Amino acid sequence: MPMLHIRPATPEDAGQILDFILELAIYEKARHEVEATVEDIKASLFAPNATAHCVICEESGQAIGFAVYFYNYSTWQGRNGVYLEDLYVSQQHRGKGAGKALLHYLANHAVEHNCGRFEWSVLDWNTPAIEFYQSLGAKPKDEWIGYRLSGDALNQFAAIPTNYSV
Repeated sequence: MPMLHIRPATPEDAGQILDFILELAIYEKARHEVEATVEDIKASLFAPNATAHCVICEESGQAIGFAVYFYNYSTWQGRNGVYLEDLYVSQQHRGKGAGKALLHYLANHAVEHNCGRFEWSVLDWNTPAIEFYQSLGAKPKDEWIGYRLSGDALNQFAAIPTNYSV
C-alpha cells in the first residue's frame, strides 16, 4: 500500500475541497444541489469561528480525498461527538486505503478529544460504502429517521410567529 498523509486543510485547499464536493455530488446523483463556491468554503471552514473542519488525504503530495466533520453533542453522554458530514476519495485513487485512513484519523481525533461517538450517514443505495463501513465494525442506526428542513420550508417555518421572546 502507498504511504498516505492526512493533514488539516488550509484556506489554500478551498478549490480542491470544492472539486471533491462536486465529484461526490456527481457520484450521489445530486450535482444540481451543490450551491457552494470557493468563497463559501473559505468562509465556512476557515473563518475564526468556523464550526466545521476538513482534513485532506494526500499521496505523494497530491490530494486524493477529504473528510469534513463537526462536533455534535449527546445529552445522554454529556459530551461531544464527531459527526462526519462528507468523506470522499477520488475514484482513480480508491482501493489504496485512503477512506479507511480518513476514518481512522477521525476516530483517533474523537478519542483524543474525549468524544463519546463518531457518527455519519450513508445513502441507502450506496452498497459499496455500506459494506465498507460494516467491515470496520460500524452499525446502522435502525431506530432513528433523519429529518431536514431546508430552502423554502426552512424559511417558511422560521417566519411563523411564535409565543417566545429572545
